[in-house]
Amino acid sequence: MTAPRTKKSKRSRTALHATTVLALLAGSAYFTVELRQDEQAKAPTVQAVTDKPGLRTAGDSLKTGKTWERLNSPARTVLRDADGKVLATFTDAARTATLTGPSRTFAEPANTKSRVVTESWVRLMPEKWKKGAEKQQWFQDWFKKYYGSEEDDLFAFAFQYVEGAPVKKDDEGVPYTGDANFGPINPEGSEGNDLRLEQSDFFDYLGIPYTFRNGVTRQPSKARYRAIDCSGFMRTIFGYRARYPLAPLDGQGDGLPRTANGIGRSKLGADVIPLKGITPADRPTSIDVLQPGDLVFFKLDQRTGQRLDHIGMYMGHDTDGHLIFVSSREEVNGPTIGDKGGTSRLDGNGYYAATLRSAKRI
Repeated sequence: MTAPRTKKSKRSRTALHATTVLALLAGSAYFTVELRQDEQAKAPTVQAVTDKPGLRTAGDSLKTGKTWERLNSPARTVLRDADGKVLATFTDAARTATLTGPSRTFAEPANTKSRVVTESWVRLMPEKWKKGAEKQQWFQDWFKKYYGSEEDDLFAFAFQYVEGAPVKKDDEGVPYTGDANFGPINPEGSEGNDLRLEQSDFFDYLGIPYTFRNGVTRQPSKARYRAIDCSGFMRTIFGYRARYPLAPLDGQGDGLPRTANGIGRSKLGADVIPLKGITPADRPTSIDVLQPGDLVFFKLDQRTGQRLDHIGMYMGHDTDGHLIFVSSREEVNGPTIGDKGGTSRLDGNGYYAATLRSAKRI
């Protein structure tokens, strides 16, 4: 006959059961935290650092101790603090402005050890800049809102599409960020030779039809879902995200053209490094004029004739002192500042540095 359970034995079993459950929950929590930490380590993050050099408020920046100065080559206006440090730069005919703000670190550990630590925040103004615009109401309202703001800028937008970037969805459930591909496999291509098809635009990535300002509606390709080529990537950042006007194709409308060649040869913005030609002899002799946010154009492939065939966005110096740009490339299969297929540097004599031909500030 089985002995009856005492109150003491029941309490012991209950305590043992509770201890076991707690241990299992603790273990589960531990592995969940470890998994999240592992996922976060793989995901590119924009790290905001607490230093805010000379910021205070936008209103103060337009008053005592701050000065406006006109510079040339290209024609632009800069705002300096009392010590002469540049706080903001506005270039004639361009809508992009570079503001000094909290320091951030941009990294892409999946493809490179390079890191860009910058105080530059590149934003799109509602109107093109011209001399004296700092006195106009539209600018004062815009500057008050964005000077010192940590709202996503063009750099933050760009890194929301590199490998491992988390997915975000809009109010209609459409994923508008996350790891982007370059394009589908080219059946006639090979490694290092048009491995992936170009012509993937932002609406292909989104998987939704898009109607442009001139009334033309473009339909997405199912095969190109979650893919953006080099110019499609820039159109995603500047157009779809920052709301710069977009044209459906080169030569259609007054918005940002479809291709690298169309953008590079357009009349939009300011040509900070004018295009002289496409041959190796036409490589710029100096790139010191470049500013974070500038679009940079390359001639990579002789098969494309007289066309510029690659585009990226200049980010500034990395922690090793090199001039880094971000672009969507077939070798990495998407947006990157990485090293595969050529390091993303504009200085020195590497693949991309040697094929740089011009730069534009839109």
